[in-house]
Amino acid sequence: MRQDILTIEDVKLLVDRFYEKIRVDELLGPIFNERIQNRWPEHLEKMYCFWQTVLLAEHTYFGSPFPPHAQLPVGHEHFLKWMELFVPTVDELFTGEKQQKQNGVPQNDRNV
Repeated sequence: MRQDILTIEDVKLLVDRFYEKIRVDELLGPIFNERIQNRWPEHLEKMYCFWQTVLLAEHTYFGSPFPPHAQLPVGHEHFLKWMELFVPTVDELFTGEKQQKQNGVPQNDRNV
C-alpha cells in the first residue's frame, strides 16, 4: 500500500527511481549524463538533501538550484519531459499530502 512521503528513505526512493528514468530518457539522459558524468553519487546526495528540505522541512540543502540549471542547454520541451517523468514517478510510489505537494513544486519553481 502506498503511503505519503514521510522519511528520508522515502525521499531517497523517489530520487533514485526518478533519476533511473532520467538517465535512460532519449531527450534528458544525454544532457544529464554529459553534465554529471561519473559524479552520479554526489548528484544524488545533493538531490536527497534538496528534496528532504522541501518535503520534510528538514533543512539539509544549502545552495541555489537555479544557477547550475541555467547553464544547461534546455528549453521548455525539456521541462515538459522532466515533468512527464517526475509526476508519474511520485504517483506510482506515494499518495497523500506531501505527494501532492511534490507534484506541485516543480511547476512553482519553473515560474521563478
